[in-house]
Amino acid sequence: MQVMGGSSAAFVRIGNLLRRPELLAFLPALTLLAYWLGGERSLVLMALGLPLLYAAGGTFRDRGPSAGEGLALRPHVVAALDRVLGERASTGRTTACLVLQFDGMEKLLDRHGRAVQSEMLARSAERLCGALREGDVVARLEGGGLAVALYPVRRLDLETLVRLASRLQSALAAPISIDGSRLYVTCSIGFSLPGQTETASGKALLDAAQVAADEAVRNGPGAVRAFAPGMARKRADRDAFREVLEAALDGGQIRAWFQPQIRAADGGIGGFEVLARWQHPERGLILPGEFLPAVEEAGLSERLGEVMLFQAFSALRQWDRDGLQVPSVAVNFSASELRNPRLVERLKWEIDRFDLLPSRLSVEILETVVAEGASDVVVHNIAGLATLGCGIDLDDFGTGHASITTIRRFALRRLKIDRSFVTRADTDSNQRTMLAAIISMATQLGLETLAEGVETPGELATLTRLGCGHLQGYGIAQPMPLAGASDWLLARKELFRPGARAGS
Repeated sequence: MQVMGGSSAAFVRIGNLLRRPELLAFLPALTLLAYWLGGERSLVLMALGLPLLYAAGGTFRDRGPSAGEGLALRPHVVAALDRVLGERASTGRTTACLVLQFDGMEKLLDRHGRAVQSEMLARSAERLCGALREGDVVARLEGGGLAVALYPVRRLDLETLVRLASRLQSALAAPISIDGSRLYVTCSIGFSLPGQTETASGKALLDAAQVAADEAVRNGPGAVRAFAPGMARKRADRDAFREVLEAALDGGQIRAWFQPQIRAADGGIGGFEVLARWQHPERGLILPGEFLPAVEEAGLSERLGEVMLFQAFSALRQWDRDGLQVPSVAVNFSASELRNPRLVERLKWEIDRFDLLPSRLSVEILETVVAEGASDVVVHNIAGLATLGCGIDLDDFGTGHASITTIRRFALRRLKIDRSFVTRADTDSNQRTMLAAIISMATQLGLETLAEGVETPGELATLTRLGCGHLQGYGIAQPMPLAGASDWLLARKELFRPGARAGS
């Protein structure tokens, strides 16, 4: 392993051994023993040598936690690859580059903190180094990944590198114990071989392995991908589309649309759900199913959330000025937003900025987010939002397998029943039985209910009869831009004006 030379590594190991607390007590005795056996010369050597050995261990152990203790950096991998590639014609030997990206690092950071994350990376790096050969160069990359430049070999092919990648993944299979926690680590791996890149250079080989690793992460966890020229084009296309999305967000093309939520008991306005729509200058209206996955993949979910929240609060202020009574707006919060440690602070600032009561915001959280085992940061944020006074709605309930224990862990206000349970509720007895069970459970837990996807008068009547508190769906009203929602509110206000029904 070309992390550090063999003699240097042994030197450090001796230094680390001497730094163990149980051995420090014997240092005076060792000094006297050296004097007794070898006289003053041995005493002087011992007095000078022990501090050096002690410092050697400290050089690599006391500089604070790091994912790459004793490891090289990116330039060392590039230089090692360049050296082999430059000598390939004369030696007949070749090399390859692998990039390892650890899966689930964000969740690990949220749940256990940076110190545990760094220790886990350091332990993992030690295991990986043990699975490689003397002479292979291992380097830490920005963001916590690792790169490997293979020592020159006579022959390398796709099958050999796949086996090597599998061996590296197996080296991480056993759990790592840190501060009483057992952590299970997996990694996605991308690799590249000479001849697949446009230029025969170490940088090109490392960049290609990074592209393959990114593709592996997208198909992970635990995926392995070999670089292919088409990957670079796909990545460039994704980067270009990210720029288009950023321009759409900054230019106001992605706007908030509003779908009404009504009270089942009296038909009054319960609020509006805020939904994203992209008014593309060439393609026209683009529905969220077509662009939201790209937004998430591009890492723009928080930016989209900021845009939706600003437009939702702006709509509330406008309706207040127009005398239209809208109790609240419901905004979907993505997993990445909920992992932001400053979420509650930012949201409080926005609420104060618009001079609104926190209770006028309903925070919608997908059931899958809490069912997968929410991190400590997510739990803290949800509790903080509830304490602030915001309503917490569990969206798409029934699709994410959240247990009652999980539900009770969060300060929820309302369950949003997924439309799959609502469809044909008026004609399908099994659907009605399931709906009745969900509504009864929510009542016992002290939670309100809102049914999504109500499309027919029969479904509306059935849900009302079963005691569902709020209703939403195309059978009530479709999502509308702000102007359309305001017109709908005005018409609804006129419809429910005292005496309006009698004269109609």
